[in-house]
Amino acid sequence: MLSKVKTVSSALALSVGLLTCSQGMAAAPILNQMQAEGQLPSLAPMLKQVLPGVVNISVKGKKEVQNQGFQFPEEFNFFFPGMEDFGFGPGPRNRKPQHRQFQALGSGVIINAKDGLVVTNNHVVDDADEITVQLSDGHEYKAKLLGADKHTDLALLQIKDAKNLTEIRFTENPIEVGDFAVAIGNPYGLGQTVTSGIVSALGRSGLNIENIENFIQTDAAINSGNSGGALINLNGELIGINTAIMAPSGGNIGIGFAIPSGMVKTVTDQLLKYGEVKRGLLGVMGSELTPDLAQSFGYDGNSGAFINEVMKGSGAEEAGIKSGDIITAVNGKKITSFSQLRAEVATQRAGEDIDITIFRDGKYQDLKVKLKDDIKKESSSSVSEGDAEDISPALAGASLSNGKKGVKVDDVVRGSMAMRLGLRRGDLITGVNRVEIEDLDELKKELDKVEGKISAIRINRHGQTIYITLR
Repeated sequence: MLSKVKTVSSALALSVGLLTCSQGMAAAPILNQMQAEGQLPSLAPMLKQVLPGVVNISVKGKKEVQNQGFQFPEEFNFFFPGMEDFGFGPGPRNRKPQHRQFQALGSGVIINAKDGLVVTNNHVVDDADEITVQLSDGHEYKAKLLGADKHTDLALLQIKDAKNLTEIRFTENPIEVGDFAVAIGNPYGLGQTVTSGIVSALGRSGLNIENIENFIQTDAAINSGNSGGALINLNGELIGINTAIMAPSGGNIGIGFAIPSGMVKTVTDQLLKYGEVKRGLLGVMGSELTPDLAQSFGYDGNSGAFINEVMKGSGAEEAGIKSGDIITAVNGKKITSFSQLRAEVATQRAGEDIDITIFRDGKYQDLKVKLKDDIKKESSSSVSEGDAEDISPALAGASLSNGKKGVKVDDVVRGSMAMRLGLRRGDLITGVNRVEIEDLDELKKELDKVEGKISAIRINRHGQTIYITLR
């Protein structure tokens, strides 16, 4: 049983997109020439051009650690003044922070030979005071951190005074499951290592490795120390930056994860230009689309992002997106889940326009949305007692009454099922899925129909329509 997902603290390697040597030779023609001459198939000619584009990274720094020394009761502090400096004392508030030295190894990919730009994982260089980049020929150079983004776990470095660097170009071709993939990195500090496999899956998320996840999954062997390395295709083009492995015992079991090259390019472009990533906000809250929800809203597709709520004043609201919509594409790219929607939007900068395709009332619509950098969301709190468990167990803790064309939520007990569901005092329940309800009897009737299925309750909150997903 797979028990653990961990980042690979060296450089996951499989990212060398159509690289250019100093001579500018492409890798693909060499493979074609070999086949024409009847030679045995080999990746060696391509790798000879690509390998110089992957580097080893070593870092040194200090990290603050919590001193867990013996604790004297605070009343005895008077008798032992200054002992907190040595790890003793009444508690952390009176103790000086402790630091420890650390060293780490990782990998990186040269993406711009002229300017000496290297991309790696943020967790490889995080808290580093000194960063050293070693090229494949053994030469070492000090590197400067130009910017980092913790949400995608990417960092951009620059090395100066290095000559004859080899860069790896980003692929411009779509990646598909089944494509061959090659990983290059520095596992366990052994030095540059090459492994091969295929693209096992795309759009992996929910692994809780990073804040924004849209991983390529590969079975190319990846181990600790590969972090920041390249995942490349057979043309020598960079398709991803290796980041993590699924490892029940700390070693490779054929499940590795890489950040897609498209996300890498978008983030590194922003880091180079601005020194940071200023993300645009779409202004929606949503959930994964289930077969039950799709059927309830007349959608015959099996992928998309269900929109529960649209924030007031957001770009989404101004563009006409509504709760209950299903987003099926962003900038022409198919959206398979809400997690993917989040990842796609998160790589766009505030102020940019994006094209979004939605499904509503049996029809597809194309909308243009301008992303904003800040959305002020109204919040409401509620305390009091009440119980609607006789309507549905999921509504336990809410006090309900018949309102004007709907069921009014009079109160919600803090910490109750109803509050965890998302109900708030003052809400007006107006529908279940696409069915209008006007009173408690109709609410109970419709909830009984969908019992055991994932459904959506329509709410009117402060004049705004939102959906709450009921599981």
